[in-house]
Amino acid sequence: MSAQPAKNIAIELREIRKTFGQQEVLQGINLKVKEGKTTVIVGGSGQGKSVIIKHMLGLIRPDSGEIQVYGQNILTMSNKEKSEVRMNFGVLFQGGALFDSLTVYDNIALPLRERTKLKEEQIRYRVESKLEMLDMPGVGSKYPAQLSGGMKKRVGLARALMLDPKVLFLDEPTTGLDVKRSKEIYRLFASIQAKLSFTAVIVSHDAPKIFKLADYIALIADGKIQGCLTPEAFQLSDNSYIKNFVQETMGDIYRG
Repeated sequence: MSAQPAKNIAIELREIRKTFGQQEVLQGINLKVKEGKTTVIVGGSGQGKSVIIKHMLGLIRPDSGEIQVYGQNILTMSNKEKSEVRMNFGVLFQGGALFDSLTVYDNIALPLRERTKLKEEQIRYRVESKLEMLDMPGVGSKYPAQLSGGMKKRVGLARALMLDPKVLFLDEPTTGLDVKRSKEIYRLFASIQAKLSFTAVIVSHDAPKIFKLADYIALIADGKIQGCLTPEAFQLSDNSYIKNFVQETMGDIYRG
């Protein structure tokens, strides 16, 4: 019998293991994502950060372990039940994953057209509201090829928010952007999260900048979560893996 879900936990991974070929990438992952908070997953390249997100989304099935979403084990759900759970999710993939043949408007409207029965005038209102929120008024008629990298990220973010998700997943949201554009995306995300109060899970290599967005930072190393701590506690942790990560990304500025 499964343990009862803890209060205020949106997603929980329990002893998740996953092997690809000869490599066991996840070696007993335990992680709790708190509701309404931003959890940032960090770690070296190839450690399995994106694999963790794909497990949470139900896109990959673990070899063993349990995945709880709002207290329900998604591994025992039917495809229909899993689809209903995913209605609570929004995802911003690394490259934005926009359709080049569709306008910005149609890219953003896509989730509403596929997953709801809203009339076109209702869809138009929602799309235009999101464009306004993301400081993109008047770009609906453009195509992705006409946009800068930063604007493409905004469009991807707008589309991820269209179903008013309870949980927003962002996989390397600033990949390919310069420092200025990255800061703009972070500022935009922070303002939207403050307005909408969704739970966020962010995979990022962009430490220490990403620390400013985080309520909790989880480090994956050697197939396990070495700690999921507040930024302050993370930077002062005595865990050897976390200490090394902080040293490599921040130096000794937080250590007396």
